[in-house]
Amino acid sequence: MDFVSIRIITTDVARLAGFYERATGVDATWANEDFAEIRTSTGTLAVGSIRTVASFAAGSAEPGANRSVIVEFEVDDVEGVHAKLAGAEVVQEPTTMPWGNRSLLVRDPDGNLVNFFRRATPAVPSPARPGL
Repeated sequence: MDFVSIRIITTDVARLAGFYERATGVDATWANEDFAEIRTSTGTLAVGSIRTVASFAAGSAEPGANRSVIVEFEVDDVEGVHAKLAGAEVVQEPTTMPWGNRSLLVRDPDGNLVNFFRRATPAVPSPARPGL
């Protein structure tokens, strides 16, 4: 199994896709006015209109209601992303975290929490866990 994408449901696909285009420097790929994707080398952020929810299960997703998921992007220049997102709601200014990562937390136009971070050191694989 491969993790492929995360999808954010919104009432304004163009506005939300535009935010992520500005933040990442990646142009959205549009299927139609109700669906766009920001594709990176490691995963995809999909942005879907509330109208697409009925295709799955009407009422199963609600725009702007997330308070439990943080969308994260690893970037080379945290301060550069901060400058690109002037006017966005900043939750935490660029900060060096106790574990060494440099991190910027903002809210996207729908209120979803987004972390743009640069690792302190290359990622180290997690040790094997018993029973997995």
